Amino acid sequence: MDPFWHAGMITRMSDDSAVATTVTAPADVVGSIRKYVAAEGGSAKAVLQAAGDAGVRITLVGGSNGVLGDRVVRDMATAEAVIDAVEGLEKAEWDRDLTSSATVSPSHWRKMAGWVAGQKRFPKARNRKIVD
Repeated sequence: MDPFWHAGMITRMSDDSAVATTVTAPADVVGSIRKYVAAEGGSAKAVLQAAGDAGVRITLVGGSNGVLGDRVVRDMATAEAVIDAVEGLEKAEWDRDLTSSATVSPSHWRKMAGWVAGQKRFPKARNRKIVD
């Protein structure tokens, strides 16, 4: 399938037929990412990651201070349409430069840690005899 790019949408031609399907970027996602890019000095990088049945996670890394952000969309074609619709947003992959520029706030660390973040005591490791 060959994609044809338009502002904010992708048109895909099926190999089996000449039927074109147009994928439009969701306005709420595009609007929130535009605000994010503006707050980050007009540039940001987006990493697209499949998230199973949830869709595709668009992870954002800000251009000026590397603040992380994310949005989830239905599928990869929609994620590509979002990147195309937002000026200053560049598709990227996780590499050394991008990961070192990402700034994770303490609240984000706590959110990622989940229930472990508030723990004061932890159970002993089950493989302790092997490790010691």
